[in-house]
Amino acid sequence: MNIVEAVLLGAVEGFTEFLPISSTGHLTIVEKLLGYEIDSPDITAFTAIIQSGAVFATLIFLWKDIVRIVPVWVKGLFSKAARENPDWRFGWAVIIGTIPIGIVGLTFQDQIETTLRSLWFVAAALILWSGVMAFADHAATQVRHEGDTTWKDTLIIGTAQCLALIPGVSRSGATMSAGLLRDFDRVTVTKLSFFLSIPALFGATILQVHDEAGNISAGVGWVNTITATVVSFIVGYAAVSWLLKFISKHSYSIFIAYRVVLGSLLMVLLATGAIAAK
Repeated sequence: MNIVEAVLLGAVEGFTEFLPISSTGHLTIVEKLLGYEIDSPDITAFTAIIQSGAVFATLIFLWKDIVRIVPVWVKGLFSKAARENPDWRFGWAVIIGTIPIGIVGLTFQDQIETTLRSLWFVAAALILWSGVMAFADHAATQVRHEGDTTWKDTLIIGTAQCLALIPGVSRSGATMSAGLLRDFDRVTVTKLSFFLSIPALFGATILQVHDEAGNISAGVGWVNTITATVVSFIVGYAAVSWLLKFISKHSYSIFIAYRVVLGSLLMVLLATGAIAAK
């Protein structure tokens, strides 16, 4: 990998991480087009690690919310009065909502990093999950807001997040769809998606750094990995800001249409042999 490719992949990650179009799916496609073995240990680790850049961008964007919620949650561990604050319940809701993906991710790590890296899975997931997103976008009443969030809501949304371990589904697409089907408004489900991404993606990054540091050093290299992460942070911040403004006034239809077109094109390229599945 050269530095230009690292910048390109970082930009792709940062732009797509929080859009409901699958960052891992896009990275897998671009990595394949660049000639990499998309299921090799260093590439799968690289793909997971550079997501942390976009997560840092989310931390900064949500900083005011975080510094409001975390102290209340900590106080609530010792104070009954603090437990009456909605932020106490929201903090627990986020924690509970991240448990499913941790369990599923660790249990099926080998399959996620090998079998599911096939571009056939990416193409199928892009198309099929578009149907779920379209149904959720149409069926949602959007009568509930951030203050209505319960642990049951985030547990359901967090369980849906597990489907994002299949490249092409999209973590944000899965969580936003589940949130809409719980009747939350689009801005709330988008912010919930951001909150649930923080522990999930940071956890994946720490695991990959611990397990695959040697493969990164021998393969894509740490300079390229860090470069891509920094670019992911910069582009991710701009994408997060834009998405919240866009979603407040528009439906997910443009993302749904894009997913179907990209998935269909990828299917054609795979079927004709223009690109290999792995």
